[in-house]
Amino acid sequence: MFKKVLIANRGEIALRVIRTCREMGIKTVAVYSTADKDSLHVRFADEAVCIGKPASVDSYLNIPHIMAAAEITNADAIHPGYGFLAENARFAEICGEHGIKFIGPTPAMINAMGDKITAKETMIKAGVPVVPGGGGLLESVFEAKEMAGQIGYPVILKATAGGGGKGMRVVWNDSELEKAYDSAKAEAAASFKNDGIYMEKFVVEPRHIEIQVAGDQYGTVCHLSERDCSIQRRHQKLVEESPSPFMTRELRYKMGEAAIKAASAIKYESVGTIEFLVDKNRNFYFMEMNTRIQVEHCVTEEVVNFDLIKEQIKIAAGETISGVNYEPQGHAIECRINAEDPYNDFRPSPGRITTLHQPGGHGIRVDSHVYAGYTIPPYYDSMIAKIIAVARTRSEAIDTMHRALTEYVIEGIKTTIPFHLQLMKDENFRSGNFNTKFLDGFKMK
Repeated sequence: MFKKVLIANRGEIALRVIRTCREMGIKTVAVYSTADKDSLHVRFADEAVCIGKPASVDSYLNIPHIMAAAEITNADAIHPGYGFLAENARFAEICGEHGIKFIGPTPAMINAMGDKITAKETMIKAGVPVVPGGGGLLESVFEAKEMAGQIGYPVILKATAGGGGKGMRVVWNDSELEKAYDSAKAEAAASFKNDGIYMEKFVVEPRHIEIQVAGDQYGTVCHLSERDCSIQRRHQKLVEESPSPFMTRELRYKMGEAAIKAASAIKYESVGTIEFLVDKNRNFYFMEMNTRIQVEHCVTEEVVNFDLIKEQIKIAAGETISGVNYEPQGHAIECRINAEDPYNDFRPSPGRITTLHQPGGHGIRVDSHVYAGYTIPPYYDSMIAKIIAVARTRSEAIDTMHRALTEYVIEGIKTTIPFHLQLMKDENFRSGNFNTKFLDGFKMK
């Protein structure tokens, strides 16, 4: 087992890793930008190293600075968290070159799933259902029109190096295609320094359901049930839950088997997530694989009673996994609390938290790195907390969540708490009648 782990991340996920390492008797090193010097992950780690100025490129994306911090503190492993360098194959490779274990999959595995077209080809070979289209990068608008004619409108253009909805455009007919093609390429180039785009059939009114997987270095792969992440705004998840209210036992079995095939196809080791689109007839299609821990891993932990960070560390240290495919027990819902104003188009709201009271009570978990007096910097993702409600049934979990949200007091900034309070009372949400387009017509009251 590792003696000292450096966490190449910030905020709540860095704190989450520190907690598990402490339980495992592993020393921790926090790295931080000058903007994060007062963050809790810096306070609770055994050691902390400043790695640069506030901008991510000067700190959390600065590989030489992170490696220098690992060297001077004698860390024997690096946990990348999520975002930043978590799916950067070159970073994983550099860790190996310096004799430091990257807590995650190998560079080859990251590369195999990081490029959407390569990943799709791999899934087709493995017998995993995929969305029609996506047969390579589009070279021209003419080629795009030709492919759209073959697979039929509506179609969606996607950046091959994409994520977070960047470089993505839905096209409903020929007249919209040229403008969408040009803007998708431009946004992809600006966001990822790679303007490659491809086309797929657009699945109308889909659910976004993902399967948590874990694989060890000895070829064993298992799944830990599903999460429903359909409550999204501009392709950004806001609420996640497990199990999915749309799921049947038969569908869980089929999707679980497909996820195991997907992970086994690249001999995956570590924890990861296979993301699917599921149409209204419960046909499911591979969308992508995230080769890292995810923000929403907490809901899975609560319904299968399993520490996914601990499992990730144990796999990286060469231990075996049980190989059990898990069924969820009870129901868990997670609300992402962002420093954003839901009454003003979710505009970011950085600033100083003057008052903070976090909820508690039976069935409530809060993962957060903020406190009263903490100043939220404007340089990073706006998520400041995750609140997870757990109960025997979905209805009870929603009621528990609503109660907890009414107790959550954050003053000095705007947050998404009012949005979540309204959502928990929405009859369509409560009945499970929603898909990824649910928030398109949602209005704050």
